[in-house]
Amino acid sequence: MDQKLVAVIDYGMGNLRSVSKAAEHMAPDNTRILVTHNPDEIADADAVIFPGQGAAKACMGALQETGMIHPVIQAAQEKPFLGICMGLQVLMSHSDENQGIKCLDVIPGNVKHFEFEENSALKTPHMGWNQIHQTQEHPLWHNISQDSRFYFVHSYYVQPENSGIITGQTTHGTTFPSVLSHNNLFAIQAHPEKSADNGLQLFKNFLQWNGQ
Repeated sequence: MDQKLVAVIDYGMGNLRSVSKAAEHMAPDNTRILVTHNPDEIADADAVIFPGQGAAKACMGALQETGMIHPVIQAAQEKPFLGICMGLQVLMSHSDENQGIKCLDVIPGNVKHFEFEENSALKTPHMGWNQIHQTQEHPLWHNISQDSRFYFVHSYYVQPENSGIITGQTTHGTTFPSVLSHNNLFAIQAHPEKSADNGLQLFKNFLQWNGQ
């Protein structure tokens, strides 16, 4: 059986160790997990995991410096692709973070800041465990119950132009899209690598997914 190569993109900002270890833990015998910042290895991979944390401006700057903007865009359009946290947000057209940042424009739409009243009990960042309500069926939801809890850390949320790609929603004051999917791409605002059994199941599902 041919070996499947899954690239975990290293642009200096992802939660790489946790993500790669979770993926390795759930990977079938014929699957190799490779943490890489080499654009050629990303291009050659059968599937790609795009983790991220931090700020959109720094993320886009790091992708630019490492020459990975084109390989990331190409992977997101062509092969099984899992975006995590900032790896979801920078797929959008534009982020309001850092006074406005042009992003990868893989998914038309914007990234907005949570806005709460000054005396609200709700705070940013949205941090901790919260439910994801599955709004449409997807192979990556296999064996993950409706309204399962995942771990979040973020102050911004995505707002896609096409609501038909929203695959999961979460409520933190406002109900926001926490999962988007389209063809071969699945991207989640939460951190599956920090989300115990539900997160591990999501990695398992992704590693067995052919992108359809």
